[in-house]
Amino acid sequence: MGELLYARLDATALDVKSVDAARRTFAGIATTPDLDRQGHSVDPAGVTFRNPLKLFYEHDRKPIGWATFGPATAAGIPFEARIATVDEPGALRDRVDEVWQMVKHGLLTSVSIGYRVLDGATKPIKGGLRLLRTEVVELSLVSIPANPHAAIVLVKSLAASGREPSTAPGGPNAGRTPMTLSEQINSYGATRASKAAEMSALMTAATERGTTLEPADMDRYDTLDTEVKSFDETIQRLKRTEQLQQQNLAPVPVTPGRFPVISVKSNLPPGSAFVRGVMALVRANGNRYEAVEHAKQWQDSTPEVALWLKAAVAPGTTTDPAWAGVLAAAGNVTEEFVALLRPATVLGKIAGLKQVPFNTAVPIQTLGGIYGWTGQGLPKKVTKLGFATDKLEITKATGIIVLTEELVRSSSPAAEAICRADMIAGIAQFLDQQFLDPAVAYAAGVNPGSITNGTVALTATTNPLADVYALLSALSAANVPLAGVHLIMSETNAFGLSMSRTATGTAEFPGLSADGGSLSGIKVVTSNVAGSNIIAVQPAFVLYADDGGVQIDLSREASLQMSDAPMAPADATTVYTSLWQNNLVGLRAERFINWKRAKLEAVKYASGANYAPLTGGAQSTRGANAKQA
Repeated sequence: MGELLYARLDATALDVKSVDAARRTFAGIATTPDLDRQGHSVDPAGVTFRNPLKLFYEHDRKPIGWATFGPATAAGIPFEARIATVDEPGALRDRVDEVWQMVKHGLLTSVSIGYRVLDGATKPIKGGLRLLRTEVVELSLVSIPANPHAAIVLVKSLAASGREPSTAPGGPNAGRTPMTLSEQINSYGATRASKAAEMSALMTAATERGTTLEPADMDRYDTLDTEVKSFDETIQRLKRTEQLQQQNLAPVPVTPGRFPVISVKSNLPPGSAFVRGVMALVRANGNRYEAVEHAKQWQDSTPEVALWLKAAVAPGTTTDPAWAGVLAAAGNVTEEFVALLRPATVLGKIAGLKQVPFNTAVPIQTLGGIYGWTGQGLPKKVTKLGFATDKLEITKATGIIVLTEELVRSSSPAAEAICRADMIAGIAQFLDQQFLDPAVAYAAGVNPGSITNGTVALTATTNPLADVYALLSALSAANVPLAGVHLIMSETNAFGLSMSRTATGTAEFPGLSADGGSLSGIKVVTSNVAGSNIIAVQPAFVLYADDGGVQIDLSREASLQMSDAPMAPADATTVYTSLWQNNLVGLRAERFINWKRAKLEAVKYASGANYAPLTGGAQSTRGANAKQA
């Protein structure tokens, strides 16, 4: 790897500091860690160079000027370059004049560095090689960079005045967008860094010679020092101006009926992007790089799938904005599935649950104060409140879905719908059952108890209004406020009530359907997991913790107990199924979630409810009972 190689120079802007033929200077950023077309990523921190460097055109080894590099930063290495001025006629003057004219008029818009790798210091990365230690030996102006995104934005300005670029028609920058304040700050900062680096190089050369600065170098140093101070002042003024503009920002008024907000949304079912990401992983045997290639078939409809898959392996730090931007996109794909999952569960349908963090102490009031009348001249009562603390430990709900290889390799909408339905229905049913089943008891470090566990059940009748009245009365007797109370019943019972008709043929409970609704003003949530139980819950007294994310893992090599109640610990009689041998794929869904009833009296339920639809004369008996209740 000792040969001379060429890479693009990621210059965000090259500033032509003067049109004076005596000083043909411009500045920019020398290199960034991005991959070029050769698959190389140059680490700016590992770049070595010796100022000044030769400036070439198209790497033709025919010098046209000089380049001075500044100190390396996280964004790259700044530089300032100058094209030579030649007075005597000849090929050299023709060449440098031609290149300068191309730069000045925006016809030459890219730059490139020539480098060699030191001591084979490379590191394989996704898509190519990371060059850890390199020596840059020259800078070239080029018409086609290795990186198609590397472009030169010509800015014609006078260094002394710092005026805005001219975009007048017919000018060298005609049609270009004027630089923003932020772009000007970056541009001046890059030039300032290159001038400071040149000052340092002059002093270093004098120190190595063991002499003071030569008269010409001294003049140059003083000139550079004046320019650096001028740039510092200009940058400070620009920053102050930018700050003032941000402080003066005001919302744009919108006139009703004008400038409507237009949002573009995918017409695919919710959760499709998430499921497609999982399917791409399965088809690629868990290799995310290959999964990205599979995901390209959905680029038009769900481009976020590829971003999510890339984000899972993209290196970065918490201070890297590019890393955070990718994660945002990745989170959207997963949250799309979570948003779909929550409404499918009882937990997602109940409004007002008291959400708290995991493993965090939560104060709970256990005793109220005692209050009373106080007569004239008599001492007032002193009372106190009782408090306790509780917390929700970290618990997780998991499920493994096994699909055939043939199914997951299919990219048809039908296959996507099957995967999507399995993942939603499986987790939703499990969480509902654990949340509502009175038989589910708390197990430390394993699972929460259901909200009905430990309560005494009432006996349901054939009169739903009487049953609801009994449940709410029990809550009220325990000083539980009724505002916000939810009723939970099976879809079957809700549907039966919605079909019930009075003697005149009108709906007895018009606010109900199989999807829920309201019963005498009380919100009804439905889930068939409730079975024959009717549950009344005050959500304000139910603690709830959820990290909001679903983690999906896959395997083809695992051996599983194909059972919804696997033996633990396994013994000699345990039967395992090999996914590899049977051409199966296992998808494991995992969600960290927990809940706890903070007050025992906050939940009451009645068992044995079976509300079949009644009509006509049979309805009159239940209607009479309802009126009596």
